[in-house]
Amino acid sequence: MAALFAIRPALEADVDTIHAALLQLGDALGQREKITVTAGDLRRAGFGPEPAFHGLIAEAEGVLAGLALFFPIFSTWLGRGGVFVQDLYVAGEFRGRGVGEALVRAVAAWSAERGGAYLRLSVDVTNLRAQTFYERVGITYREDERERGAYGDAFQNLLRANKQERP
Repeated sequence: MAALFAIRPALEADVDTIHAALLQLGDALGQREKITVTAGDLRRAGFGPEPAFHGLIAEAEGVLAGLALFFPIFSTWLGRGGVFVQDLYVAGEFRGRGVGEALVRAVAAWSAERGGAYLRLSVDVTNLRAQTFYERVGITYREDERERGAYGDAFQNLLRANKQERP
């Protein structure tokens, strides 16, 4: 039986709910210790004059069914904008009921309404259920690309190298 739910834009009033969902996502992946964001961080970054991210919330009778946090990106090769889905969360009792697919489709529509032509995301290598879901909805693994990142000390080393090169 499909759950009845509605999707709406995330509001500043949702920050505590968003934060709790991110912590639950971290728990589900066994990586809660990696989550250092606070509700205050989310409020400042997502709901000021220049939001760093946007969100869509799926609700069923006032209960969080799921959420998608994302931000606009741009492809210099395509010459078009797109969207990067940073987090997709579906509450346990709503999994398998179309919430995740509806959220991904709503994010794609959000992007297309603003001229976007593609959607990207990253998925944890151990999250096989998510990988299967993304393949099923048409978000495929890219053999021709590898995501890279500089966090913590690696990021600080980039900053130090930049400062040393300047006269």
